[in-house]
Amino acid sequence: MDRAYNFSAGPAALPPPVLERAQTELLDWQGSGMSVMEVSHRGPDFRALAERAEANLRELLDVPENYRVLFLAGGATLQFASIPLNLGPPWSTADYVVTGNWGRKAVSEAARYLNVNVAADTESTGFTTIPDPATWSVRDDACYLHYTPNETVYGVEFHTIPDVSDAPLVADMSSTVMSRPIDVSRFGLIYAGAQKNLGAAGITLLIVRDDLVGRARQETPGVVNYRLMADSGSMWNTPPTYCWYVMALVLDWLREQGGVAAMAEHNERKARKLYAAIDGSDFYANPVDKSCRSWMNVPFTLADPTLDQAFLDEAAAARLLNLKGHRVAGGMRASIYNAMPESGVDALVDFMAEFEARRA
Repeated sequence: MDRAYNFSAGPAALPPPVLERAQTELLDWQGSGMSVMEVSHRGPDFRALAERAEANLRELLDVPENYRVLFLAGGATLQFASIPLNLGPPWSTADYVVTGNWGRKAVSEAARYLNVNVAADTESTGFTTIPDPATWSVRDDACYLHYTPNETVYGVEFHTIPDVSDAPLVADMSSTVMSRPIDVSRFGLIYAGAQKNLGAAGITLLIVRDDLVGRARQETPGVVNYRLMADSGSMWNTPPTYCWYVMALVLDWLREQGGVAAMAEHNERKARKLYAAIDGSDFYANPVDKSCRSWMNVPFTLADPTLDQAFLDEAAAARLLNLKGHRVAGGMRASIYNAMPESGVDALVDFMAEFEARRA
């Protein structure tokens, strides 16, 4: 099969071995004569899969024992509302840092349930920088501090963990998780939609510290109540079983690749190659400050925007897909998550050089 290189920001590329195994097992999972989509989530076989997924995740990220791992339905966007409902009493205040599109959306949703203090906002820079944590206007009474380590739309990324508040640190790691080692103990809560580095859209990973479980407001729906979900092994209701299964396969694959330390080397090398191609050209440009460029999402523009569509059309013909930038940012964007092989970045760099030679 002639697989294309998929640079989509999400749903993103999946590792071919994961897709091949899922294909092989689609009609008959573990000799059951049924698909994994057809077996009971409460049966011993699926429970064993769920336990394997959690064990692998805990090992890969070195999750401390005083943290609960949850596998919840819905995307990370659902957590924009779930977090204040679980962590913020009515009329309490939470700190939020806005460095892009997803931070802004998190603020908008949280404001329905509590008072939001925007501790920092980089819109004035076009979301091309990370604000110095020393300048953040955090509040002493904040119930948590929320930030987005990697903003997929504008391509900015925190390369260190901020340490500016005693409030629990909450992070939307949808684009970061599993791409490198993470010190989980620095966070109160980590959440991540699966469709970038973890699997298929429809399931969300939560890693939450024990002392933050059990604080949900009375009106919090059961399906997003962290205590109910933790006590039921994430099976208070019927979970998205196929998405959970795919995540389990991805976690198996990550272990086979050498874990998150090996992925960090792989991802840093890919990003370095692509940024070098952009910076070494007068035809392409990346607007993000070099100190906070994303490893995962690389936006770039062409010197002549009238060539954008030709670039996309010719790239697609070369089997380099989904390079169009997000609708609010324009230009191009190459998302190079874990499953993007280095050969895909090499192919894109070669195409960019060839297109420039013909069109500049």
